[in-house]
Amino acid sequence: MKFLTGLLAAVVLIACMGASHAVVRIADDRGGRIGTYVDKYQDLRQSGETVIIDGLCASACTIVLGAIPHDRICVTSSATLGFHAAWDFGVNGRAVTNSEATQMLYAMYPSQVRRWINQRGGLTPHMLFLRGKQLQAMYKPCYMDAQASAIKPTRRSLPQSEQLESARGQLLH
Repeated sequence: MKFLTGLLAAVVLIACMGASHAVVRIADDRGGRIGTYVDKYQDLRQSGETVIIDGLCASACTIVLGAIPHDRICVTSSATLGFHAAWDFGVNGRAVTNSEATQMLYAMYPSQVRRWINQRGGLTPHMLFLRGKQLQAMYKPCYMDAQASAIKPTRRSLPQSEQLESARGQLLH
């Protein structure tokens, strides 16, 4: 009887492992070099992982919206997206808008995000923040607000994402 119970427990455990999948949590990501994020999100797209936006995702971080399929992104009530024009360092070391990179960045966004940006004057050097009801109207909510807010992100100089294991049922489909 113990053997049968152990075997049943092992089968259930293996089945549960198959029913879960890894997710990537984005929080407190202020962005960086566009190329770094394009590479990072291309790998993430191919992995099939789901993305949870749970805090700030600004600047180049927002490329995630165009790189990852819409149905694999969810947002918590803490999610905030920050958009601005791309820039380079000018001759005097000052930030100078890079029109070509800005157009490339803009083209990566889904149409509903581009529409939202256009309604606010387009991508400029000034940050535009998409959050709250407007963001939740565009992306499905995550079922993990309570868990995600309990996890404090750490600061890193490189793009940040933390791997979490999550049961399939935790995401609202």
